Amino acid sequence: MNAARIPGPSRLTTLQRLLPVPFRRFPNFLAEMTQRYGDILAFSLPWRSYVFVNEPALVKDILVTQQHAFSKSLGTRVLRLLLGEGLLTSEEPLHRQMRRIVQPAFHHERIAEYARIMERDAAEFVERITPDEPFDAHAAMTELTLRIATETLFGSDESESARLVREALRLMMNEFPKMLTPAGAFVTRLPLPSTRRFWRARTMLDEIVYGLIARRRADPRDRTDALSMLLAAQDAETNGVTTSASSDEQIRDEIMTLFMAGHETTANTLTWSLFLLAQNDEVGRRAALAARDGDREYLERVVKEVLRLYPPAWIIGREALRDVTLSDGSHIPSGTTVFMVPLLLHRKPKYFRNPDAFEPDRWLESEPPPFAYIPFGGGARRCIGDEFALRETTIVLETLLRSYRFTLEPGARVETAPLVTLRPAGPVPMRAIIG
Repeated sequence: MNAARIPGPSRLTTLQRLLPVPFRRFPNFLAEMTQRYGDILAFSLPWRSYVFVNEPALVKDILVTQQHAFSKSLGTRVLRLLLGEGLLTSEEPLHRQMRRIVQPAFHHERIAEYARIMERDAAEFVERITPDEPFDAHAAMTELTLRIATETLFGSDESESARLVREALRLMMNEFPKMLTPAGAFVTRLPLPSTRRFWRARTMLDEIVYGLIARRRADPRDRTDALSMLLAAQDAETNGVTTSASSDEQIRDEIMTLFMAGHETTANTLTWSLFLLAQNDEVGRRAALAARDGDREYLERVVKEVLRLYPPAWIIGREALRDVTLSDGSHIPSGTTVFMVPLLLHRKPKYFRNPDAFEPDRWLESEPPPFAYIPFGGGARRCIGDEFALRETTIVLETLLRSYRFTLEPGARVETAPLVTLRPAGPVPMRAIIG
């Protein structure tokens, strides 16, 4: 099958539906196009050709079987402006080398130590809640995961400094869709207010993180936070030679990547968890009972179901390094951007009965086929912090639900913002109710 035979909309239809900022409009556009053209479709904009894949076997083809035929996509290259060459953005062989260095920070025994921090911070957060007072759930969960991330990554509560990280991430999120357009590369160099704010924040972030690295290098005490583990692992990897600027730069990039993954995405998952529980009384009652009884298995199913409906990493992109023929015979030309959208893949009726419903007990039934459920990606580039994220989300949810149930404010409209991650488009107004 040649590229022209992969079905898809005309360029005119694509332009009409996607402009002016295509990335923001992908979810609705692709949902409609898959209904019309099937599970693999091609479309193009004047500056780039795309193939969208929405079938598990083909997703496996791209992420595993033929992974070396693909590199990270343009979106990932844009993220390097903030994250540098961390695990999320780097290519081989650097990715493989750094994954080996980072891995010790996420061994099971380290996760158990981090869990104690998660439990303590979640409990202190619950103590600060004012019952029956409206609050923005997303802002609150962001604040909590910010503290957990700084303590597990840096070994101390760096929340004040880390707020700069949060602000830079917010700026990046908002600018990201525009930076994927042809003018995006030029926008980052223009003296626009948003661009100036971003680069100022980036500079301050570098000062904070490099300062942390320098202090930790100067402190010989044995620590178990991720930054110390990274430095120790790199020492072993480089036979103790850790004085070069490039060494510190790589550690900086990994810390920034882990911070985004361990803070931004978990805050989103917790927010969507509270949102879904507030809208589903029966599941909410069962989750509260599970929290009080210590039934973590049910809460883990709740989290798994939240990740199915609202996967933080809602889109995964690759770029074909050469002509590729997938297992179904579809031919993808070199240079084509290929992407998968867990937000849509996870809602396919073929693999998930009643796919739009929030039903944690569906996970007691048979599992969907491999690569039909990929909230953490798949293959060699699967998220290294998946166990960390699942443990944190479950612990925080259990701690919150042990004391309160959460209700959505009447008339609140909560919509998604498909940016770098799947965030709420605005505040998520809720109340914490005793009992």
